[in-house]
Amino acid sequence: MPTRRFLLASAGAFAAMPAFAQDRPNPMPDELRQALERDPTAPVLGNPDGNITLTEFFDYNCPHCKTMLPLMSELVRSDPQLRVVLREWPVFGPGSEFAARASLATLPTGNYWRLHAALLGMRARAEEATVMRAVRDLGLDEAAIRTGMQADTVERHITYSHLLGDHMGLMGTPSFICGDEAAFGAMTLEELRALVQRGRRTMGV
Repeated sequence: MPTRRFLLASAGAFAAMPAFAQDRPNPMPDELRQALERDPTAPVLGNPDGNITLTEFFDYNCPHCKTMLPLMSELVRSDPQLRVVLREWPVFGPGSEFAARASLATLPTGNYWRLHAALLGMRARAEEATVMRAVRDLGLDEAAIRTGMQADTVERHITYSHLLGDHMGLMGTPSFICGDEAAFGAMTLEELRALVQRGRRTMGV
C-alpha cells in the first residue's frame, strides 16, 4: 500500500493556536497536539524526553502494521532523541479490541513492549484465544491481564483513539503523525526518517 501524506487541518473545536504556530501553513492546534503526544494512557517508546514525537495509530490485525514493527524498532534504536507514542486503534473488529485491551493492561507491569511485539509478530489473527496464548507463552499473568483489560485507563485510551482518528480524518492503520503532518500506509525506514526530519524542521528543533 503506498504511503499517502497530508497536513492535519486545524479544527474549530480546539482552542486558538499559539502565536509561534501562526507562521506555519497548516499548524496543528495545541490542544490536539497535547491529546496526541501527552496522553498519560498511551505507551511511549524511545526517549521519553526526546525533542520530537512520532505518533503511530495501529491495529494488531493490520498486515501493514505488522510489517512496520522491525522498522519502528530500528528507527527508535537509531534516533536517541526520538519519542514514539503508540495509539492502539482497534478498527478491525472485536479481536482487535481484545488484543488492544490485553496489551494496554500490561502497561502498569512494564511488559507492554513484550506483548505488543508478540501480537504484531504472530501470523494468526489476533482474537481472544491467540492473544491469551501469546500471554501464556510470555509467562505473563493471564488473570491479572483479564482484570486490567477493564481498567478505566484502557477504556479511555481506546475511546480517545477512535475520537482522535475520526476528528483528524485518519484513513486507517497504520497512520503516523509528526509535526503538522500525517502519513497513512506502510512506509520504508527512509520514509519514516524523512517524516521525523520534517517534523523537527516544522517544530524548530
